[in-house]
Amino acid sequence: MASLLGTSSIRASPSLSSSSSSSSSSTPSISPICFRPGRICGRVLNAGIQIRPKKNRSRHHVSVMNVATEINSTEQQVGKFDSKKSARPVYPFAAIVGQDEMKLCLLLNVIDPKIGGVMIMGDRGTGKSTTVRSLVDLLPEITVVAGDPYNSDPLDPEFMGVEVRERVERGEQVPVIATKINMVDLPLGATEDRVCGTIDIEKALTEGVKAFEPGLLAKANRGILYVDEVNLLDDHLVDVLLDSAASGWNTVEREGISISHPARFILIGSGNPEEGELRPQLLDRFGMHAQVGTVRDAELRVKIVEERARFDSDPKEFRDTYKTEQDKLQDQISNARSCLSSVQIDRQLKVKISKVCSELNVDGLRGDIVTNRAAKALAALKGKDRVTADDVATVIPNCLRHRLRKDPLESIDSGVLVSEKFAEVFS
Repeated sequence: MASLLGTSSIRASPSLSSSSSSSSSSTPSISPICFRPGRICGRVLNAGIQIRPKKNRSRHHVSVMNVATEINSTEQQVGKFDSKKSARPVYPFAAIVGQDEMKLCLLLNVIDPKIGGVMIMGDRGTGKSTTVRSLVDLLPEITVVAGDPYNSDPLDPEFMGVEVRERVERGEQVPVIATKINMVDLPLGATEDRVCGTIDIEKALTEGVKAFEPGLLAKANRGILYVDEVNLLDDHLVDVLLDSAASGWNTVEREGISISHPARFILIGSGNPEEGELRPQLLDRFGMHAQVGTVRDAELRVKIVEERARFDSDPKEFRDTYKTEQDKLQDQISNARSCLSSVQIDRQLKVKISKVCSELNVDGLRGDIVTNRAAKALAALKGKDRVTADDVATVIPNCLRHRLRKDPLESIDSGVLVSEKFAEVFS
């Protein structure tokens, strides 16, 4: 994936052209910037940063131009190269042994992002991060506005940035390109400015321009945001992520300046319960919950070890052996996304789902909504046009078990309580 700080077009500053003319004859590239007491000499920094002198000031003022569009357009240019050859090889999703519950939750969220993401909790070394990152190969293509830092949808106003929406309202024809759904990793040490984006206050005050540098939420719009060890993330960052995931918009407020942009993404978190768990009110914001356990069968463990050794010795050959299965699964996901809107669920099933939630004392209505969506996504994945009780039985433990806990000291139910109540209501 291209970095947010990709290279962009370089423009020489007229005010410094004379001071750099002597060096340009010998070296055609940009002269390095040197720092001396009381002055800064040089021509242009990378990524659209330009040095310009100010009147009655002893040194030059460095101002950041509006580089979001230029950076993103450069990313699109870089994206034309074969990413599979240049990127780090990813373990194939079809090669993951076991962990069916986790894989199903991930696939259902790709089919219907409105499910609300998935929280994966399990022992260390059980393949949580590997499985999530292997999802990249299966992500379908989407249409985005070229050069837009927010991956705006050219047809849906809800997924448009403010600038793109204004252009569309004026009747302009916006250029579009097809690109794969993006997956963004959020590191534990990320700051709030890195996640949400930052505003250049000095430029806003001196020139009256809202200069916004997009953050990870902008890059993850219409994609996937993955947080490994989410239970170790600062609470205020978790609040920001969940608020953006729920509302679909990210708003940055700095010194009386406000900028908003779309931030609709699939939030995937993983963690080890031994290192601490999320607060119940935060767990409720994840659509589904998957529990991952260590494989106990000796034959299965040997197979996992052998498969991993094959991948480490020759990733390309290993990926080629699973190419047919990967392509088949990718087609299955694309077909499910296209026919999802035509899948129907009977009102009687809806009533029974709500009855299960009510008798389990699930707070709010998120459990009802997510269970309905997940059941429809599962039916679409199977190629059916109508939801059955079996579809509901498969997904309802993952949709409700993390919503049952009232005491923070209690552990999350394994799903047995939900399954028992389902059998009682649906009998």
